[in-house]
Amino acid sequence: MAPMGIRLSPLGVAVFFLLGLGVLYHLYSGFLAGRFSLFGLGGEPAGGAAEVAADGGTVDLREMLAVAVLAAERGGDEVRRVRESNVLHEKSKGKTREGADDKMTSGDVLSNRKMFYLLKTAFPSVQINTEEHVDASDKEVIVWNRKIPEDILKEIAAPKEVPAESVTVWIDPLDATQEYTEDLRKYVTTMVCVAVNGKPVLGVIHKPFSEYTAWAMVDGGSNVKARSSYNEKTPKIIVSRSHAGMVKEVALQTFGNQTSIIPAGGAGYKVLALLDVPDMTQEKADLYIHVTYIKKWDICAGNAILKALGGHMSTLSGEEISYTGSDGIEGGLLASIRMNHQALVRKLPNLEKSGH
Repeated sequence: MAPMGIRLSPLGVAVFFLLGLGVLYHLYSGFLAGRFSLFGLGGEPAGGAAEVAADGGTVDLREMLAVAVLAAERGGDEVRRVRESNVLHEKSKGKTREGADDKMTSGDVLSNRKMFYLLKTAFPSVQINTEEHVDASDKEVIVWNRKIPEDILKEIAAPKEVPAESVTVWIDPLDATQEYTEDLRKYVTTMVCVAVNGKPVLGVIHKPFSEYTAWAMVDGGSNVKARSSYNEKTPKIIVSRSHAGMVKEVALQTFGNQTSIIPAGGAGYKVLALLDVPDMTQEKADLYIHVTYIKKWDICAGNAILKALGGHMSTLSGEEISYTGSDGIEGGLLASIRMNHQALVRKLPNLEKSGH
């Protein structure tokens, strides 16, 4: 018997008990789901970017740089392993705009899988654009250990938070595939770029066969620097192997007979040619010019690194490149550092016409 003569109905008690369970379920279901999903991925919840990014929130660019470096190196391991096995499973994805085969190998595919899923697991709410198709049935869960390398911490002491929705990641899992199939290893790179609101803010270029990695963050720091001097009057110009003749004709008219053309493969390799890179296989150049359509995953990382070091990358007409929207640009490319970039644009008006 209840106090004061009130009789408790068994049905009422049961309803009250069920309502209480419902309230507790709603309070804790989200928390428990998060814990169990992380357990299924083989990782522990580690505060910061991973938890916040799950509901949009913010991401830390310093953490993104650490993961980008790791992704480029892990992808590079796959690229090197496949090339050294000499079993490339080479095939064509179609034709480029210039009529050449757009080649793909096992190195491209396996590198792409490592790089994409490492970045996607660490930053699930960030948009990632990659050169190769991502097959959901081939998913690989790779958990980042949340450690930021000492060389990054030395250059970038504090976190740099940005809205996750403003970030776009561009991955090139194997730059210079044509040269890769020809065993011209020095041209091959793996690259990751992070753009915020379309502007490139951090870039990573990794050379798998010399195991050299260059990285930089705009208004942050870098492990690479510009060379002490550049020749603006009679520059060495690095270009795609297929564009050498086209660029040479205009360059000789513009800069005179003392200028020289360096044919090379891979956009990543060409950007590194403008920098002070401690790699004996790396050629040196003063300008990088491309005269036809090019994909953004080929150039975003290099653009970010040059920008961080005070350099420039634009279309041949001098327009800044936005890393949102379409995956390519039509206006060719001019990259320079420690030079009057706009003066160079004015000197080279015929190149854009040549490219078209």
